[in-house]
Amino acid sequence: MRIGLLTEGGYPYATGEARLWCDRLVRGLPQHEFELYALSRSAEQEERGHVPLPVHVTRVRTAPLWAPADDGRSYRRRERRRFAAAFTELVRGICGADPARFADGLYGLAGLASEQGGLYAALRSETAVRAVESACRAPEASRAVQRAQVADLLEFVDELERMLRPLSLDWYEDLREVDVCHAAAGGVAALPGLLAKRFFGVPLLVTEYGVQLRAHYLETSARDERPAVRALLAAFHTRLAGEIYAQADLLTPGNAHARRWQERCGASRERLRTVYPGMEADRFAAVGEDPACGDPHTLIWVGRVDPAKDLIALLHAFAEVRKAEPRARLRIFATAVGSAGSASAGSATEAGAGNHAVGHGYLADCRSLAAQLFPDEAADAHAVGENPVTFEEIGGPDVPSPARAYGSGRVVVLSSVIEGFPITLAEAMFCGRATVSTDVGAVVEVIGGTGLVVPPRNPRALAEACITLLQDPERAQRLGSAARARALELFTVEQNVAAFQQSYLHLLAHGPARPDGTGVPFEQPPEARVPGHWATPTWAAPHTESGVPSAVRAGHPAGSEASA
Repeated sequence: MRIGLLTEGGYPYATGEARLWCDRLVRGLPQHEFELYALSRSAEQEERGHVPLPVHVTRVRTAPLWAPADDGRSYRRRERRRFAAAFTELVRGICGADPARFADGLYGLAGLASEQGGLYAALRSETAVRAVESACRAPEASRAVQRAQVADLLEFVDELERMLRPLSLDWYEDLREVDVCHAAAGGVAALPGLLAKRFFGVPLLVTEYGVQLRAHYLETSARDERPAVRALLAAFHTRLAGEIYAQADLLTPGNAHARRWQERCGASRERLRTVYPGMEADRFAAVGEDPACGDPHTLIWVGRVDPAKDLIALLHAFAEVRKAEPRARLRIFATAVGSAGSASAGSATEAGAGNHAVGHGYLADCRSLAAQLFPDEAADAHAVGENPVTFEEIGGPDVPSPARAYGSGRVVVLSSVIEGFPITLAEAMFCGRATVSTDVGAVVEVIGGTGLVVPPRNPRALAEACITLLQDPERAQRLGSAARARALELFTVEQNVAAFQQSYLHLLAHGPARPDGTGVPFEQPPEARVPGHWATPTWAAPHTESGVPSAVRAGHPAGSEASA
Protein backbone atom coordinates (compact mmCIF):
# COMPACT_ATOMS: atom_id res chain seq x y z
CA MET A 1 0.00 0.00 0.00
CA ARG A 2 1.24 3.51 -0.82
CA ILE A 3 0.50 6.19 1.79
CA GLY A 4 0.91 9.91 1.12
CA LEU A 5 1.63 11.58 4.50
CA LEU A 6 1.01 15.35 4.69
CA THR A 7 2.53 17.43 7.50
CA GLU A 8 2.96 21.09 8.42
CA GLY A 9 5.79 22.30 10.61
CA GLY A 10 6.83 18.82 11.76
CA TYR A 11 7.87 15.45 10.37
CA PRO A 12 10.28 14.72 8.72
CA TYR A 13 12.02 17.82 10.09
CA ALA A 14 14.11 17.32 13.21
CA THR A 15 12.01 19.85 15.12
CA GLY A 16 8.33 20.68 15.20
CA GLU A 17 4.92 19.38 16.11
CA ALA A 18 3.61 15.87 15.40
CA ARG A 19 7.17 14.73 14.72
CA LEU A 20 7.27 11.84 17.17
CA TRP A 21 3.98 10.15 16.39
CA CYS A 22 4.49 10.44 12.63
CA ASP A 23 7.92 8.85 12.90
CA ARG A 24 6.54 6.03 15.03
CA LEU A 25 3.70 5.49 12.56
CA VAL A 26 6.03 5.27 9.56
CA ARG A 27 8.48 2.96 11.31
CA GLY A 28 5.67 0.83 12.69
CA LEU A 29 4.33 0.00 9.21
CA PRO A 30 7.39 -1.16 7.23
CA GLN A 31 5.19 -3.28 4.95
CA HIS A 32 3.83 -0.10 3.30
CA GLU A 33 5.45 2.59 1.18
CA PHE A 34 5.28 6.17 2.48
CA GLU A 35 5.60 9.39 0.52
CA LEU A 36 6.15 12.50 2.65
CA TYR A 37 4.87 15.95 1.72
CA ALA A 38 5.99 18.51 4.33
CA LEU A 39 5.34 22.24 4.73
CA SER A 40 8.03 24.03 6.76
CA ARG A 41 7.40 27.02 9.01
CA SER A 42 10.82 28.65 9.37
CA ALA A 43 14.32 28.79 7.93
CA GLU A 44 15.68 27.45 11.22
CA GLN A 45 13.54 24.34 10.88
CA GLU A 46 14.89 23.66 7.41
CA GLU A 47 18.49 24.30 8.50
CA ARG A 48 18.24 21.60 11.17
CA GLY A 49 17.38 19.11 8.48
CA HIS A 50 15.43 15.88 8.53
CA VAL A 51 15.39 12.97 10.92
CA PRO A 52 16.80 9.67 9.57
CA LEU A 53 14.13 8.06 7.41
CA PRO A 54 13.53 4.33 6.91
CA VAL A 55 14.02 2.72 3.52
CA HIS A 56 10.31 2.36 2.83
CA VAL A 57 9.95 6.17 2.59
CA THR A 58 10.14 6.42 -1.18
CA ARG A 59 9.64 10.15 -1.72
CA VAL A 60 10.12 13.36 0.26
CA ARG A 61 8.83 16.69 -1.03
CA THR A 62 9.01 19.92 0.96
CA ALA A 63 7.86 23.51 0.52
CA PRO A 64 8.23 26.59 2.77
CA LEU A 65 5.31 28.56 4.17
CA TRP A 66 7.59 31.24 5.60
CA ALA A 67 9.41 32.45 2.47
CA PRO A 68 7.96 34.40 -0.47
CA ALA A 69 6.95 32.15 -3.33
CA ASP A 70 7.04 34.55 -6.30
CA ASP A 71 7.40 32.43 -9.42
CA GLY A 72 7.34 35.46 -11.71
CA ARG A 73 4.09 34.34 -13.28
CA SER A 74 1.71 37.05 -14.49
CA TYR A 75 -1.70 36.21 -15.89
CA ARG A 76 -3.17 37.45 -19.13
CA ARG A 77 -6.54 39.17 -19.38
CA ARG A 78 -8.63 36.00 -19.65
CA GLU A 79 -6.74 34.38 -16.78
CA ARG A 80 -7.15 37.51 -14.65
CA ARG A 81 -10.91 37.44 -15.19
CA ARG A 82 -10.97 33.79 -14.22
CA PHE A 83 -8.93 34.52 -11.10
CA ALA A 84 -11.16 37.45 -10.13
CA ALA A 85 -14.28 35.29 -10.41
CA ALA A 86 -12.86 32.43 -8.31
CA PHE A 87 -11.27 34.71 -5.70
CA THR A 88 -14.48 36.71 -5.34
CA GLU A 89 -16.37 33.49 -4.61
CA LEU A 90 -13.75 32.54 -2.03
CA VAL A 91 -13.83 35.80 -0.08
CA ARG A 92 -17.63 36.06 -0.35
CA GLY A 93 -17.75 32.63 1.25
CA ILE A 94 -15.37 33.81 3.98
CA CYS A 95 -17.30 36.96 4.80
CA GLY A 96 -20.79 35.59 4.15
CA ALA A 97 -22.85 32.70 5.42
CA ASP A 98 -22.63 30.36 2.40
CA PRO A 99 -19.80 27.81 2.75
CA ALA A 100 -20.51 26.48 -0.78
CA ARG A 101 -19.15 29.71 -2.27
CA PHE A 102 -15.92 29.23 -0.30
CA ALA A 103 -15.52 25.71 -1.70
CA ASP A 104 -16.26 26.81 -5.27
CA GLY A 105 -13.70 29.59 -5.03
CA LEU A 106 -11.07 27.34 -3.43
CA TYR A 107 -11.28 24.66 -6.12
CA GLY A 108 -11.53 27.30 -8.84
CA LEU A 109 -8.25 28.82 -7.72
CA ALA A 110 -6.66 25.37 -7.51
CA GLY A 111 -7.72 24.56 -11.07
CA LEU A 112 -6.35 27.89 -12.32
CA ALA A 113 -3.03 27.30 -10.58
CA SER A 114 -2.79 23.80 -12.03
CA GLU A 115 -3.30 25.02 -15.57
CA GLN A 116 -1.58 28.42 -15.58
CA GLY A 117 1.00 28.40 -12.79
CA GLY A 118 1.33 29.85 -9.30
CA LEU A 119 -1.06 32.30 -7.65
CA TYR A 120 1.52 34.44 -5.82
CA ALA A 121 1.24 37.59 -7.93
CA ALA A 122 -2.51 37.31 -8.38
CA LEU A 123 -3.21 36.87 -4.67
CA ARG A 124 -1.19 40.01 -3.89
CA SER A 125 -2.64 42.09 -6.69
CA GLU A 126 -4.94 45.10 -6.45
CA THR A 127 -7.71 42.91 -7.85
CA ALA A 128 -7.47 40.67 -4.77
CA VAL A 129 -7.52 43.63 -2.37
CA ARG A 130 -10.56 45.13 -4.06
CA ALA A 131 -12.38 41.78 -3.96
CA VAL A 132 -11.73 41.48 -0.22
CA GLU A 133 -12.90 45.06 0.32
CA SER A 134 -16.10 44.42 -1.61
CA ALA A 135 -16.80 41.26 0.39
CA CYS A 136 -16.21 43.10 3.66
CA ARG A 137 -18.66 45.84 2.70
CA ALA A 138 -21.41 43.35 1.74
CA PRO A 139 -24.57 43.43 3.91
CA GLU A 140 -24.13 39.83 5.11
CA ALA A 141 -20.63 40.49 6.47
CA SER A 142 -20.18 40.77 10.24
CA ARG A 143 -19.82 44.17 11.91
CA ALA A 144 -16.14 43.58 12.77
CA VAL A 145 -15.36 42.72 9.14
CA GLN A 146 -17.28 45.71 7.77
CA ARG A 147 -15.02 48.04 9.77
CA ALA A 148 -11.88 46.78 7.99
CA GLN A 149 -9.52 49.54 6.91
CA VAL A 150 -6.92 49.53 4.13
CA ALA A 151 -4.21 48.28 6.47
CA ASP A 152 -6.48 45.44 7.56
CA LEU A 153 -7.18 44.42 3.98
CA LEU A 154 -3.50 44.38 3.05
CA GLU A 155 -2.57 42.35 6.11
CA PHE A 156 -5.32 39.82 5.48
CA VAL A 157 -4.40 39.43 1.80
CA ASP A 158 -0.79 38.82 2.82
CA GLU A 159 -1.84 36.11 5.29
CA LEU A 160 -4.27 34.60 2.80
CA GLU A 161 -1.57 34.23 0.16
CA ARG A 162 0.61 32.32 2.62
CA MET A 163 -2.21 30.00 3.69
CA LEU A 164 -3.27 29.32 0.09
CA ARG A 165 0.28 28.65 -1.08
CA PRO A 166 -0.29 24.85 -1.23
CA LEU A 167 -2.77 25.48 -4.07
CA SER A 168 0.18 26.46 -6.27
CA LEU A 169 2.10 23.24 -5.55
CA ASP A 170 1.87 20.27 -7.89
CA TRP A 171 1.78 17.78 -5.02
CA TYR A 172 -1.70 16.53 -5.69
CA GLU A 173 -0.51 15.41 -9.14
CA ASP A 174 1.85 13.02 -7.34
CA LEU A 175 -0.75 12.14 -4.74
CA ARG A 176 -3.05 10.77 -7.45
CA GLU A 177 -0.83 7.66 -7.48
CA VAL A 178 -1.10 6.86 -3.76
CA ASP A 179 -3.69 4.53 -2.24
CA VAL A 180 -4.48 6.71 0.79
CA CYS A 181 -3.69 10.35 1.53
CA HIS A 182 -3.12 10.88 5.27
CA ALA A 183 -2.99 14.46 6.61
CA ALA A 184 -1.25 14.59 10.00
CA ALA A 185 -3.22 17.74 10.88
CA GLY A 186 -6.15 19.77 9.66
CA GLY A 187 -5.92 23.25 8.22
CA VAL A 188 -3.31 24.14 5.61
CA ALA A 189 -1.57 20.76 5.92
CA ALA A 190 -4.65 18.98 4.53
CA LEU A 191 -5.04 21.22 1.46
CA PRO A 192 -3.02 19.02 -0.97
CA GLY A 193 -4.99 15.97 0.17
CA LEU A 194 -8.24 17.89 -0.26
CA LEU A 195 -7.32 18.66 -3.87
CA ALA A 196 -6.24 15.07 -4.54
CA LYS A 197 -9.61 13.93 -3.23
CA ARG A 198 -11.46 16.50 -5.34
CA PHE A 199 -9.67 15.97 -8.65
CA PHE A 200 -8.59 12.32 -8.50
CA GLY A 201 -10.77 10.66 -5.86
CA VAL A 202 -7.87 9.67 -3.58
CA PRO A 203 -9.24 8.62 -0.14
CA LEU A 204 -8.44 11.26 2.47
CA LEU A 205 -7.71 10.52 6.13
CA VAL A 206 -7.28 13.49 8.50
CA THR A 207 -5.80 13.08 11.99
CA GLU A 208 -6.13 15.88 14.54
CA TYR A 209 -4.52 15.43 17.94
CA GLY A 210 -4.78 19.18 18.40
CA VAL A 211 -7.72 20.82 16.60
CA GLN A 212 -6.22 23.38 14.23
CA LEU A 213 -9.26 25.65 14.39
CA ARG A 214 -9.13 25.79 18.19
CA ALA A 215 -5.37 26.32 18.08
CA HIS A 216 -5.90 29.29 15.77
CA TYR A 217 -8.42 30.83 18.18
CA LEU A 218 -6.00 30.46 21.09
CA GLU A 219 -3.08 31.85 19.12
CA THR A 220 -4.88 34.92 17.81
CA SER A 221 -6.32 35.69 21.24
CA ALA A 222 -2.76 35.91 22.59
CA ARG A 223 -1.57 38.20 19.77
CA ASP A 224 -2.24 41.89 19.42
CA GLU A 225 -4.01 41.86 16.06
CA ARG A 226 -6.50 44.22 14.52
CA PRO A 227 -10.10 43.10 15.23
CA ALA A 228 -11.02 43.03 11.53
CA VAL A 229 -7.99 40.90 10.62
CA ARG A 230 -8.72 38.56 13.52
CA ALA A 231 -12.32 38.16 12.36
CA LEU A 232 -11.34 37.53 8.73
CA LEU A 233 -8.71 34.93 9.64
CA ALA A 234 -11.11 33.19 12.01
CA ALA A 235 -13.73 33.03 9.27
CA PHE A 236 -11.22 31.59 6.79
CA HIS A 237 -10.07 28.85 9.18
CA THR A 238 -13.69 28.04 10.05
CA ARG A 239 -14.62 27.65 6.38
CA LEU A 240 -11.50 25.59 5.63
CA ALA A 241 -12.09 23.28 8.60
CA GLY A 242 -15.71 22.79 7.55
CA GLU A 243 -14.70 21.85 4.00
CA ILE A 244 -12.03 19.42 5.21
CA TYR A 245 -14.41 17.75 7.64
CA ALA A 246 -17.09 17.50 4.95
CA GLN A 247 -14.81 15.94 2.32
CA ALA A 248 -12.54 13.67 4.38
CA ASP A 249 -13.38 9.99 4.06
CA LEU A 250 -12.25 9.34 7.64
CA LEU A 251 -11.42 11.61 10.58
CA THR A 252 -9.33 10.31 13.48
CA PRO A 253 -9.41 12.74 16.43
CA GLY A 254 -7.07 11.98 19.28
CA ASN A 255 -9.72 12.26 21.98
CA ALA A 256 -13.38 13.02 22.57
CA HIS A 257 -12.58 16.70 23.19
CA ALA A 258 -11.22 17.06 19.63
CA ARG A 259 -14.07 14.92 18.34
CA ARG A 260 -16.67 17.32 19.74
CA TRP A 261 -14.97 20.24 17.99
CA GLN A 262 -15.07 18.38 14.70
CA GLU A 263 -18.74 17.50 15.10
CA ARG A 264 -19.61 21.13 15.82
CA CYS A 265 -17.86 22.12 12.60
CA GLY A 266 -19.93 19.72 10.52
CA ALA A 267 -18.10 16.39 10.67
CA SER A 268 -20.35 13.35 10.35
CA ARG A 269 -20.26 10.88 13.22
CA GLU A 270 -20.14 7.96 10.79
CA ARG A 271 -16.72 9.13 9.57
CA LEU A 272 -15.20 9.76 13.02
CA ARG A 273 -12.97 7.22 14.73
CA THR A 274 -11.01 8.13 17.88
CA VAL A 275 -7.35 7.05 17.81
CA TYR A 276 -5.40 7.85 20.97
CA PRO A 277 -1.77 8.98 20.68
CA GLY A 278 0.82 6.25 20.95
CA MET A 279 3.63 6.54 23.51
CA GLU A 280 6.68 4.40 24.24
CA ALA A 281 5.73 2.57 27.42
CA ASP A 282 9.18 0.98 27.76
CA ARG A 283 10.72 4.32 28.78
CA PHE A 284 8.62 4.31 31.95
CA ALA A 285 8.65 0.58 32.71
CA ALA A 286 11.31 0.72 35.44
CA VAL A 287 9.42 3.37 37.42
CA GLY A 288 5.98 1.95 36.71
CA GLU A 289 6.91 -1.54 37.91
CA ASP A 290 8.24 -0.14 41.18
CA PRO A 291 5.31 1.74 42.76
CA ALA A 292 7.18 2.12 46.06
CA CYS A 293 9.89 4.37 44.60
CA GLY A 294 9.79 8.10 45.18
CA ASP A 295 9.21 10.33 48.17
CA PRO A 296 5.61 9.91 49.46
CA HIS A 297 5.56 13.55 50.61
CA THR A 298 6.55 15.06 47.24
CA LEU A 299 4.23 16.50 44.60
CA ILE A 300 5.48 16.46 41.00
CA TRP A 301 4.65 18.85 38.16
CA VAL A 302 6.06 18.27 34.65
CA GLY A 303 5.47 20.32 31.52
CA ARG A 304 6.19 23.51 29.59
CA VAL A 305 6.27 26.63 31.69
CA ASP A 306 3.76 29.09 30.27
CA PRO A 307 0.60 30.88 31.49
CA ALA A 308 -1.72 28.15 30.14
CA LYS A 309 -0.31 25.76 32.75
CA ASP A 310 -1.37 28.10 35.61
CA LEU A 311 1.58 27.48 37.92
CA ILE A 312 0.51 30.54 39.89
CA ALA A 313 -2.62 28.70 41.05
CA LEU A 314 -0.52 25.62 41.83
CA LEU A 315 1.82 27.62 44.07
CA HIS A 316 -1.11 29.14 45.97
CA ALA A 317 -2.62 25.65 46.33
CA PHE A 318 0.67 24.31 47.65
CA ALA A 319 0.67 27.00 50.34
CA GLU A 320 -2.55 25.39 51.66
CA VAL A 321 -1.02 21.94 51.33
CA ARG A 322 1.92 22.97 53.51
CA LYS A 323 -0.42 24.03 56.29
CA ALA A 324 -1.89 20.52 56.47
CA GLU A 325 1.30 18.61 55.58
CA PRO A 326 4.41 20.49 56.74
CA ARG A 327 6.71 17.83 55.21
CA ALA A 328 5.26 18.26 51.71
CA ARG A 329 7.50 19.38 48.85
CA LEU A 330 6.74 20.53 45.32
CA ARG A 331 9.17 19.81 42.50
CA ILE A 332 8.49 21.61 39.21
CA PHE A 333 10.22 20.05 36.19
CA ALA A 334 10.30 22.09 32.99
CA THR A 335 10.47 20.18 29.71
CA ALA A 336 10.96 23.28 27.54
CA VAL A 337 10.33 26.84 28.62
CA GLY A 338 7.67 28.41 26.45
CA SER A 339 8.38 26.01 23.57
CA ALA A 340 5.79 23.94 21.80
CA GLY A 341 8.27 21.69 20.07
CA SER A 342 8.99 19.31 22.93
CA ALA A 343 5.45 18.06 23.37
CA SER A 344 3.76 15.64 21.05
CA ALA A 345 0.36 14.61 19.86
CA GLY A 346 -1.08 18.08 19.71
CA SER A 347 -1.08 19.24 23.34
CA ALA A 348 1.47 21.87 22.41
CA THR A 349 -0.57 22.91 19.40
CA GLU A 350 -3.59 23.81 21.47
CA ALA A 351 -1.86 25.20 24.52
CA GLY A 352 1.15 26.86 22.95
CA ALA A 353 -0.19 30.38 22.71
CA GLY A 354 2.81 31.88 24.53
CA ASN A 355 6.16 32.43 22.82
CA HIS A 356 9.69 31.83 24.12
CA ALA A 357 10.03 35.24 25.78
CA VAL A 358 6.65 34.95 27.47
CA GLY A 359 7.65 31.54 28.85
CA HIS A 360 10.83 32.88 30.45
CA GLY A 361 9.00 35.87 31.87
CA TYR A 362 6.33 33.64 33.36
CA LEU A 363 8.97 31.38 34.89
CA ALA A 364 10.57 34.41 36.56
CA ASP A 365 7.17 35.41 37.98
CA CYS A 366 6.66 31.89 39.37
CA ARG A 367 10.07 31.87 41.02
CA SER A 368 9.39 35.24 42.59
CA LEU A 369 6.01 34.09 43.94
CA ALA A 370 7.53 30.89 45.34
CA ALA A 371 10.17 32.93 47.15
CA GLN A 372 7.46 35.13 48.70
CA LEU A 373 5.12 32.30 49.71
CA PHE A 374 7.82 29.95 51.01
CA PRO A 375 10.84 31.68 52.55
CA ASP A 376 13.88 29.42 52.87
CA GLU A 377 13.41 27.22 55.90
CA ALA A 378 16.20 26.00 58.19
CA ALA A 379 16.13 23.47 61.03
CA ASP A 380 18.10 25.75 63.36
CA ALA A 381 20.19 28.92 63.44
CA HIS A 382 23.29 27.13 62.09
CA ALA A 383 21.70 25.28 59.13
CA VAL A 384 21.23 26.43 55.56
CA GLY A 385 17.60 27.03 54.62
CA GLU A 386 15.84 25.27 51.77
CA ASN A 387 12.75 26.22 49.84
CA PRO A 388 10.09 23.49 49.68
CA VAL A 389 9.47 24.45 46.03
CA THR A 390 12.18 23.70 43.49
CA PHE A 391 12.37 24.58 39.80
CA GLU A 392 14.34 22.05 37.79
CA GLU A 393 14.80 21.12 34.16
CA ILE A 394 14.63 17.67 32.63
CA GLY A 395 17.77 16.68 30.77
CA GLY A 396 20.38 17.62 33.36
CA PRO A 397 22.64 15.25 35.30
CA ASP A 398 20.25 14.99 38.26
CA VAL A 399 17.10 14.41 36.18
CA PRO A 400 18.16 13.01 32.80
CA SER A 401 14.72 11.75 31.74
CA PRO A 402 10.99 12.33 32.39
CA ALA A 403 10.78 8.89 34.00
CA ARG A 404 13.28 9.98 36.65
CA ALA A 405 11.21 13.11 37.30
CA TYR A 406 7.96 11.18 37.77
CA GLY A 407 9.74 8.63 39.93
CA SER A 408 10.90 11.24 42.44
CA GLY A 409 7.41 11.54 43.98
CA ARG A 410 4.16 9.65 44.39
CA VAL A 411 1.57 12.22 43.23
CA VAL A 412 1.64 14.13 39.92
CA VAL A 413 -0.28 17.40 39.58
CA LEU A 414 -1.65 19.13 36.47
CA SER A 415 -3.01 22.65 37.01
CA SER A 416 -3.69 23.79 33.42
CA VAL A 417 -6.48 26.08 32.30
CA ILE A 418 -6.00 25.09 28.63
CA GLU A 419 -5.10 21.59 27.52
CA GLY A 420 -5.55 19.33 24.53
CA PHE A 421 -4.42 15.78 25.09
CA PRO A 422 -2.47 15.88 28.40
CA ILE A 423 0.76 14.07 27.52
CA THR A 424 2.23 14.55 31.00
CA LEU A 425 -0.76 12.80 32.58
CA ALA A 426 -0.38 9.81 30.26
CA GLU A 427 3.33 9.61 31.10
CA ALA A 428 2.53 9.75 34.83
CA MET A 429 0.03 6.94 34.33
CA PHE A 430 2.69 4.79 32.64
CA CYS A 431 4.82 5.43 35.72
CA GLY A 432 2.04 4.20 38.02
CA ARG A 433 1.52 7.59 39.67
CA ALA A 434 -1.69 8.92 41.20
CA THR A 435 -2.73 12.21 39.61
CA VAL A 436 -4.55 15.38 40.61
CA SER A 437 -5.76 17.35 37.57
CA THR A 438 -7.93 20.24 36.52
CA ASP A 439 -10.97 19.42 34.41
CA VAL A 440 -9.84 20.83 31.05
CA GLY A 441 -9.48 19.39 27.57
CA ALA A 442 -9.32 15.59 27.44
CA VAL A 443 -8.18 15.16 31.07
CA VAL A 444 -11.24 13.22 32.28
CA GLU A 445 -11.17 11.00 29.20
CA VAL A 446 -7.48 10.17 29.67
CA ILE A 447 -7.47 9.31 33.38
CA GLY A 448 -10.86 7.58 33.28
CA GLY A 449 -11.41 7.50 37.05
CA THR A 450 -7.82 6.65 37.99
CA GLY A 451 -7.12 10.08 39.47
CA LEU A 452 -8.72 13.08 41.15
CA VAL A 453 -10.15 15.92 39.07
CA VAL A 454 -10.94 19.46 40.28
CA PRO A 455 -12.24 22.62 38.57
CA PRO A 456 -9.63 24.86 36.92
CA ARG A 457 -8.58 28.15 38.56
CA ASN A 458 -9.54 26.81 41.99
CA PRO A 459 -6.43 26.59 44.22
CA ARG A 460 -8.42 25.49 47.26
CA ALA A 461 -9.96 22.48 45.48
CA LEU A 462 -6.54 21.60 44.04
CA ALA A 463 -4.99 21.74 47.53
CA GLU A 464 -7.69 19.56 49.09
CA ALA A 465 -7.24 16.86 46.45
CA CYS A 466 -3.46 16.86 46.95
CA ILE A 467 -3.84 16.64 50.73
CA THR A 468 -6.23 13.70 50.32
CA LEU A 469 -3.67 11.63 48.43
CA LEU A 470 -0.71 12.69 50.57
CA GLN A 471 -2.55 11.61 53.72
CA ASP A 472 -3.74 8.31 52.20
CA PRO A 473 -0.72 6.69 50.49
CA GLU A 474 -2.51 3.36 50.06
CA ARG A 475 -5.23 5.00 47.98
CA ALA A 476 -2.61 6.83 45.97
CA GLN A 477 -0.89 3.52 45.23
CA ARG A 478 -4.16 1.87 44.16
CA LEU A 479 -4.96 4.75 41.82
CA GLY A 480 -1.45 4.62 40.38
CA SER A 481 -1.71 0.90 39.64
CA ALA A 482 -5.07 1.37 37.95
CA ALA A 483 -3.69 4.31 35.95
CA ARG A 484 -0.76 2.25 34.66
CA ALA A 485 -3.08 -0.58 33.58
CA ARG A 486 -5.27 1.91 31.69
CA ALA A 487 -2.30 3.55 29.97
CA LEU A 488 -0.91 0.19 28.84
CA GLU A 489 -4.29 -0.66 27.35
CA LEU A 490 -5.00 2.59 25.50
CA PHE A 491 -1.94 4.77 24.93
CA THR A 492 0.86 2.58 23.57
CA VAL A 493 2.57 2.90 20.20
CA GLU A 494 1.37 -0.55 19.25
CA GLN A 495 -2.32 0.27 19.60
CA ASN A 496 -1.82 3.55 17.72
CA VAL A 497 -0.11 1.90 14.75
CA ALA A 498 -2.64 -0.94 14.66
CA ALA A 499 -5.52 1.56 14.62
CA PHE A 500 -4.09 3.42 11.62
CA GLN A 501 -3.38 0.16 9.82
CA GLN A 502 -7.05 -0.74 10.21
CA SER A 503 -8.04 2.74 9.04
CA TYR A 504 -5.97 2.39 5.85
CA LEU A 505 -7.53 -0.99 5.09
CA HIS A 506 -11.01 0.38 5.81
CA LEU A 507 -10.51 3.23 3.33
CA LEU A 508 -9.27 0.88 0.64
CA ALA A 509 -12.04 -1.64 1.21
CA HIS A 510 -14.82 0.96 1.09
CA GLY A 511 -13.31 3.34 -1.43
CA PRO A 512 -15.13 3.90 -4.74
CA ALA A 513 -13.56 3.66 -8.16
CA ARG A 514 -11.28 6.58 -9.07
CA PRO A 515 -12.84 9.19 -11.36
CA ASP A 516 -9.67 9.15 -13.52
CA GLY A 517 -10.36 5.55 -14.55
CA THR A 518 -7.69 3.82 -12.46
CA GLY A 519 -10.34 1.49 -11.01
CA VAL A 520 -11.02 0.31 -7.52
CA PRO A 521 -8.25 -0.68 -5.07
CA PHE A 522 -6.86 -4.20 -5.44
CA GLU A 523 -8.46 -4.53 -8.90
CA GLN A 524 -5.04 -5.52 -10.21
CA PRO A 525 -3.14 -8.32 -8.41
CA PRO A 526 -0.06 -7.28 -6.43
CA GLU A 527 2.10 -9.50 -8.68
CA ALA A 528 1.46 -7.10 -11.55
CA ARG A 529 3.95 -4.68 -9.98
CA VAL A 530 6.67 -7.27 -9.35
CA PRO A 531 9.60 -6.83 -11.79
CA GLY A 532 10.19 -9.78 -14.06
CA HIS A 533 8.11 -12.38 -15.92
CA TRP A 534 5.95 -13.80 -13.18
CA ALA A 535 3.31 -15.20 -15.56
CA THR A 536 5.42 -16.30 -18.51
CA PRO A 537 9.00 -17.55 -18.12
CA THR A 538 11.66 -15.85 -20.24
CA TRP A 539 12.38 -19.00 -22.25
CA ALA A 540 8.69 -19.24 -23.20
CA ALA A 541 8.39 -15.66 -24.52
CA PRO A 542 7.57 -15.42 -28.22
CA HIS A 543 10.68 -14.73 -30.34
CA THR A 544 11.21 -13.14 -33.69
CA GLU A 545 13.25 -14.66 -36.41
CA SER A 546 16.36 -12.93 -35.04
CA GLY A 547 15.84 -14.53 -31.63
CA VAL A 548 14.96 -11.26 -29.88
CA PRO A 549 11.86 -11.42 -27.60
CA SER A 550 8.91 -9.54 -29.09
CA ALA A 551 8.51 -7.41 -25.93
CA VAL A 552 12.03 -6.03 -26.36
CA ARG A 553 11.50 -5.56 -30.08
CA ALA A 554 8.42 -3.50 -29.35
CA GLY A 555 10.36 -1.15 -27.09
CA HIS A 556 9.50 -2.76 -23.70
CA PRO A 557 12.49 -4.28 -21.88
CA ALA A 558 11.99 -7.80 -20.65
CA GLY A 559 11.02 -7.85 -17.01
CA SER A 560 9.45 -4.41 -17.00
CA GLU A 561 6.13 -3.66 -15.36
CA ALA A 562 4.54 -3.15 -18.76
CA SER A 563 5.60 -6.57 -20.03
CA ALA A 564 4.54 -8.20 -16.77
